[in-house]
Amino acid sequence: MSGLLLDTNAFAMVLTGDPRLPALARRRIGEAERVALSAITFYEIGQKVRLGRWPAMAPFAANLVDQALEDGFDLVPLAPAAALEASLLDWEHRDPFDRMIAVVARQERLLLISADGAFDALDIPRLWE
Repeated sequence: MSGLLLDTNAFAMVLTGDPRLPALARRRIGEAERVALSAITFYEIGQKVRLGRWPAMAPFAANLVDQALEDGFDLVPLAPAAALEASLLDWEHRDPFDRMIAVVARQERLLLISADGAFDALDIPRLWE
C-alpha cells in the first residue's frame, strides 16, 4: 500500500476535527505520504447537505474542494472504467458512493480509512480502530 484513501465519513472527521476519528487512523493519516479522496466524496457530501441529511457539513460544502487541496489531499477523479467497475461489482452493498470508493481504493492500491465494515466483504485493506 502506497498511501491512504479516506472514506467520506473519515474525511469529514478530519475536516471537522471530530474526536470520534480513532487515534491510530489519525496518526496514519498524519504520517502518510499520500492521502487521497475520491471525487465521489464531494458528490456524497454535497448531496447530503442539499437534502438536509448532513447539516454539520453545510458550512464546509461551498469550499470543500479548495479546502481539501489546501490541506494536501490527492483528489482522484472519477474515471469511466472505475464507474463501470463499481456498477458491475459483485457486492450486495448497494450504496453507490461506497461502491465507487471501494473501486478507487482497489484501483489505486490504497489502504482504506473507514468505519464501514461492509468494505471487508470485498477484501479491501481497511483501517479503523
